[in-house]
Amino acid sequence: MQQAPQSPISDVTAWRRADVDDEWLYTFSDSDIAELENAARRAQASGKEHLGFTRQDFPLDTLGGRMAELLRDVEAGRGFIVLRGLPLGRYDRDTAETIYWGLGRHFGTAISQNAKGQRLAEVRDRGHDYSEINSRGYTTRARLTPHVDTSDMTALLCLHPAKEGGLSTLASSVTVYNEVLTHHPEYLDLLFRGFHHDLRGEGVTGRLDEVTNERIPVFSFCEGQLSCCFNYKAMETGADKIDEPLTDLEREALDFIVETADRADIRFDMALEQGDIQLINNLSLIH
Repeated sequence: MQQAPQSPISDVTAWRRADVDDEWLYTFSDSDIAELENAARRAQASGKEHLGFTRQDFPLDTLGGRMAELLRDVEAGRGFIVLRGLPLGRYDRDTAETIYWGLGRHFGTAISQNAKGQRLAEVRDRGHDYSEINSRGYTTRARLTPHVDTSDMTALLCLHPAKEGGLSTLASSVTVYNEVLTHHPEYLDLLFRGFHHDLRGEGVTGRLDEVTNERIPVFSFCEGQLSCCFNYKAMETGADKIDEPLTDLEREALDFIVETADRADIRFDMALEQGDIQLINNLSLIH
């Protein structure tokens, strides 16, 4: 880990709402769709299990170059894109998943969503209560606290827009860091020290009381790049499970991050449409 800079970061990753232009949206052309459908047929004919195929089994000779350009913007620019125009109405579920998975193989290496090994997980209200200590937010109807996921990048495919609500809210964690540095530098030491995270029964032991062995920093620097790992609920319940409740100063610091990420001048809201694919850089965004 490198020494944190003592002045705000001013590169393109430190954006605010007013800085976001319309380049975050890429709309598939008819030729793009034809190429995706041809690739899906190739993958389905490969003889490999569903979602078991490789990038080579899903060739994108033309569109692949454009996707590589967009990926660079996700990794080193604003940190997100939305791919629009996938006509889900003409695909069965397997074909839709094949196209989604195939695109993902061009963006990186997939990891499981949870301890069950699910490679795709549905964001759907399953009647769970988000206030329950071991409940996963994406199975509830609750408005989620700004957080990051534990993969480098998260992809979402909108199968059906929410009947009500359902906005996707993004904020630059670099901008949030700048606000902490400027207004509350007294929080930095504990944020760089980090917190034990609740594993919610999905750790190596499977026990509901298991937390991470080490503290995970909220902010860290590596090779000059800032990254963020923030999940208020996981940190709060993790502290409770090891019988070391969050201190007043820790709560103040975490509350400040949530409030800052949710500020109207910082956050960017979007409503995903059917067929939209959203890609988010978890290292530089809170969502």
